[in-house]
Amino acid sequence: MRCLAHILLALSLILPGGARAEARDVPAGGRALAMAIETAGAGETLRLGPGRHRGGMEISKPLVIDCARGARIDAGGQGSVLTVTAPDVTVTGCVLTGSGSDHDAIDSGIRLLKGADRARVTDNRLTGNLYGVDIHGARDAHVAGNVIEGRRDPVKNARGNGIYVWNAPGARVAGNDIRWGRDGIFVNTSHSNAFVGNRFRDLRFAVHYMYANRSELRGNLSIGNDLGYAVMYSKGVKIIDNVSVNDAEHGVMLNYTNGSEVRGNLVRGGGTKCLFIYNAHKNEIKANRFERCETGVHFTAGSERNTITGNAFVGNRTQVKYVGSTWVDWSAEGVGNYWSDFAGYDLDGNGIADTPYRPNDSMDHILWTQPAAKLLLGAPAVQLVKWAQSAFPALLPGGVVDRAPLMQPVEIPVPDWEMKHDGS
Repeated sequence: MRCLAHILLALSLILPGGARAEARDVPAGGRALAMAIETAGAGETLRLGPGRHRGGMEISKPLVIDCARGARIDAGGQGSVLTVTAPDVTVTGCVLTGSGSDHDAIDSGIRLLKGADRARVTDNRLTGNLYGVDIHGARDAHVAGNVIEGRRDPVKNARGNGIYVWNAPGARVAGNDIRWGRDGIFVNTSHSNAFVGNRFRDLRFAVHYMYANRSELRGNLSIGNDLGYAVMYSKGVKIIDNVSVNDAEHGVMLNYTNGSEVRGNLVRGGGTKCLFIYNAHKNEIKANRFERCETGVHFTAGSERNTITGNAFVGNRTQVKYVGSTWVDWSAEGVGNYWSDFAGYDLDGNGIADTPYRPNDSMDHILWTQPAAKLLLGAPAVQLVKWAQSAFPALLPGGVVDRAPLMQPVEIPVPDWEMKHDGS
């Protein structure tokens, strides 16, 4: 017996914490959940049985809340469903509903406050809450594989966000399916976050960055939102392999965004502007596909200092909108972009057209600044000016020139949606 005790002690020291944590079944109804949280020891697992469990609880010690099928935690319309203030808390497999409606208090399905470091919120369904998950000061949180369905108030700005990230470095948000509400993910005053492999539908913005540096936005899918990916007042952001389909305003917007990488993204259809660049500098915009928007890319407010190469501009009504008095070259190291309206030729067969491409002329500039001039488009004098500028490019006052247009576009498919917790 003494030998067996020594073996059990040794196993308890080498096995992971979850393997040696105690587990307790918690029935639905009454104050059972509150009592279980109050009396549980640190590291204990609470297994919630089917039925309604009363919400509005604070978790102030490391616990695992593991819900059986049919278990529901309901705050009854007051406050947040669960508030976490302790490190190393896991909430998994639960339905969380019935938050209050106070924006100042950020009433949420789950709130991860300062001290809730390394929290794990996985495989839950959060429905009808003002905010879904609020990561508010917690470090290294992991929010993955959840279905978050926000409110459907007629005014979108009156709703809360699916996931709100504030001052939460190290947060990883992966493989979530987020619908309705205001913004899918709103991140403000944070850094070193990763938002990977999420799906966003029927929102204002799919992802909304404000003052969020050194972060990653990768492999997300935005469908039918007002705007896809809005990155504002941020630097050092990687915006890679995301897809925007039928977002109404912009697919990708860079507003005061500097020193970032925009690569391998697809924006297709629906958008007023596939890409909008406003006062954003020193960004690398490479190997993206901008397709079937009213404007492929609109850049303004001194946004000339970006590298734009290897992209495909396909079937946009206006490929580029830019008004300037100097030439901006959109090729880098002998590689430009593909333009679906450019009838170029490639005699040496190297995949690069033998003549430059200029997407706009001075008549375009006039139309952008004086929309009433559209009435003159059919006039012979206007047609003569447009012909002269195409035949004699030196007449152009400035704008975009691609000195090495590509003969073939980059192909980026719309992915099949699968919730993948690692976002891979």
